[in-house]
Amino acid sequence: MLLAGLALAGCAKNVDTRVAGDDDAAIDSASARLEELSARAQQDDLSCTDTCDLSKQTCGVAEELCTLVDRHPDRDDLPPRCAHGREQCSSAKDGCARCGG
Repeated sequence: MLLAGLALAGCAKNVDTRVAGDDDAAIDSASARLEELSARAQQDDLSCTDTCDLSKQTCGVAEELCTLVDRHPDRDDLPPRCAHGREQCSSAKDGCARCGG
């Protein structure tokens, strides 16, 4: 059972995202992860370590999103998603800096 789970997890990493439909799914996934990270960052009981860890994760996902968006310069609907991700990264970095991290 564990081996089957590891095999499935390994397969997910080998997904080829060069096809536009696959990029759309990856963009949607990255956007959803940014929303989850934003919700977690809004919690009042986060330590500075947690806040700064969330900041790093947020910026990583935002850059992943922007890399995907950059593959489709012909699509006007995608750049705002990248911009929003970068704004969220900036806010997360500010939160970490305010914490002293």
